[in-house]
Amino acid sequence: MRTVEIRVPATSANLGPGFDALGLALSLYDDVEAALTDEAGVRVTVEGEGAGELDLGEGHLIVRAMRVTFDRMGITQPSGIRLHCRNRIPHARGLGSSSAALCAGILAARALAEGEQLSERGRFSDDDVFALATEMEGHPDNVAPCLAGGLTVAWYDHSGAPHMVKVAPDERIRPVVVVPATRLATETARGLLPKDVPHKDASFNAGRAALLIAALTQRPEPALLLAATEDRLHQHYRAPAMRATANLVERLRAVGVPAVVSGAGPTVLAFSTSDTQDLIAPEVGNDWHIQQMDVDPVGANVQFPETR
Repeated sequence: MRTVEIRVPATSANLGPGFDALGLALSLYDDVEAALTDEAGVRVTVEGEGAGELDLGEGHLIVRAMRVTFDRMGITQPSGIRLHCRNRIPHARGLGSSSAALCAGILAARALAEGEQLSERGRFSDDDVFALATEMEGHPDNVAPCLAGGLTVAWYDHSGAPHMVKVAPDERIRPVVVVPATRLATETARGLLPKDVPHKDASFNAGRAALLIAALTQRPEPALLLAATEDRLHQHYRAPAMRATANLVERLRAVGVPAVVSGAGPTVLAFSTSDTQDLIAPEVGNDWHIQQMDVDPVGANVQFPETR
C-alpha cells in the first residue's frame, strides 16, 4: 500500500474587484494522506473541520475527485481507497475549502497512478490538473492559487480552456482573515448576482483590478490598496445574504483598512500593513475569529513519505 501526502492551502478569491479572476494563496492548510489498497471499498477519516459532518465514503469530495481523475487518465478504478484528512480550512466561509479538496483529490490520484505506473495514456500534466479542477469547481479563481501559490490571475481562452499566471505579491502584504461562525453556500451567494451589470460598473472594476495588481506587487500603501479593492460587480449584490459581513467590510474601510469579502463570503479579508494592523480588532467584536496569515508562495505540495 503506497501512500501519498498532499498539503493544500486556503485561498481567497476575487480580492474585491477581480471577480472570478484574482486569487491569493494563504498560509492555512489541509493535509491529506491517500492510499490505494487491495481491500475493496472506501474508508475516510477526518480530523478538524468537517469531522462528524462529511461523507466518509464515495460521496467525499476528495474521493469523487480521485475517481474522476482516474477516469481521465484511463486507469481502471482501484479496489480500495483510504484517506485521512486533517482539515484546518473552514467550510462554506469563502476560503476555498472545496477547491482545496478537489485539488488534493486530483493530485493524489495522479501521484498514486504515476507512482505505480498505472497510467495507460501518458502523464497527466499540470495543465490537465488545473483544467480538471476548474471544471469540477466551476471557476478557476480559487483552484489557481491553491495549485500555484502566491497571487494568481486566471482566465478562459476562446475555446473555453482555463489559464493562469502567478504573480509575486510584495513581501509587506499581510492578509488578515476575519471568520464568522455562520456559513454561506457559494451557490446561494452566486444566485444573488444579476445576469447583466452596467457598463460603467464593468469599466470601474477593470480599472480597480488593474490597480490592485500594481498595489499588491509594487506599492502596498493603505490608501492605494483601499482604492484598489473597491468593487461594484458582486459584493453589494450579495450583501443581503451576509449583512454582518457587509457591515464589517464597511466599518473597516471607513477607518482606512483595505477590506473585502473573501470569495463568496462570509469571511472578510483585510490587507494589513504597519499603518492599519491596529485598526482591525476594534471594529470586529467578539463574534468573529481574527487570524493573521502570510501569503503561501508555493501552493499544493505532494510528497511520498518513503522518499522524504
